[in-house]
Amino acid sequence: MSNPLKDIAVLFFPRVCPSCGRVIGSGEGFLCTACQWEMPLTGFETQADNPVARRFWGLVPVRNATAFLWFADGSGFRRVVHSFKYGGRWALARDMGRWFGRVLADTDAYAGVDAIVPVPLHWRKVLKRGYNQSEYIAKGMSRSMDVPLETGAVVRRVNNRSQTQTATHSERWDNVEGIFKVTRPDRLAGKHILLVDDVLTTGATIGSCAEAIAGTVPDVRLSIATLYASRQGLGIRD
Repeated sequence: MSNPLKDIAVLFFPRVCPSCGRVIGSGEGFLCTACQWEMPLTGFETQADNPVARRFWGLVPVRNATAFLWFADGSGFRRVVHSFKYGGRWALARDMGRWFGRVLADTDAYAGVDAIVPVPLHWRKVLKRGYNQSEYIAKGMSRSMDVPLETGAVVRRVNNRSQTQTATHSERWDNVEGIFKVTRPDRLAGKHILLVDDVLTTGATIGSCAEAIAGTVPDVRLSIATLYASRQGLGIRD
């Protein structure tokens, strides 16, 4: 049965696709059908030897690594990440995480994950932004994968400057060196941890977090998943 109040709200405040801006139909999800078909998927979740995984070879002992979408100039999906990262649309981050989680739940490589850990923000940035977008991505993934979310074991102890303000690959790694600390290693010990972040450019931030966990937690196994990956950051030319 139709809900009159909801119908009136939709009439005056129609839902619009965060990627293209078109009005979303009643039978569609949080993205319009056209954008769902045009999603710049990487397909890395089925490839053990993919560019994201290779980024961490010799640096961090990672079992599996993947990214869901390409972070491309001119793509509407670039507007999506800006919406939840800077525009306050935390629910959009959660919805994207649910989608990503459904994909990983259907792959053997991520079937044995015991806990999902979002890369933490410094508390000052959380106060300024109001939330950690990576935590909402991880919440959505946790629900789809039926895997517990762990947010209290790792902290970002240094409020480092944004990675967008660093120019070179080496500067990005220097900027995040030693900024994370594992405060509750007992919560992660002996588990297969899926470390989650929003965007992977060079991999410096999530790599630094993975290093802190690997160097502190006994018998931990690590995998990495980011919602987006940058071709430029991974050294891939179109």
